[in-house]
Amino acid sequence: QVQLVESGGGLVQPGGSLRLSCAASGSIFSINAMGWYRQAPGKERELVAIITSSGSANYADSVKGRFTISRDNAKNTVYLQMNSLKPEDTAVYYCNADIRRYNYTPYRTYWGQGTQVTVSS
Repeated sequence: QVQLVESGGGLVQPGGSLRLSCAASGSIFSINAMGWYRQAPGKERELVAIITSSGSANYADSVKGRFTISRDNAKNTVYLQMNSLKPEDTAVYYCNADIRRYNYTPYRTYWGQGTQVTVSS
């Protein structure tokens, strides 16, 4: 069917940077909004950033000015550039996409399996 696969997570020092990627594959006609969510230990999953098909982006207040979401529509890929990382950013990061598999079917939401980001000294 449709799969979303994240990559780029890992362990970084406070103040460091990571770039996450999420590629959608399978039967895809078009992709609307794409986004990144995260879930820290003991906390609810929260929206980090979303980006529309036209490139309009929105961010959680906690990451504004530090994270940048972007997408490559030709590659069905969404990215999250994470700069000035803080220990509070430690979480499993999940990508999300609203995907239309055929021109006559509605959009539905797909999720990746998640990638661990750990910020620690």
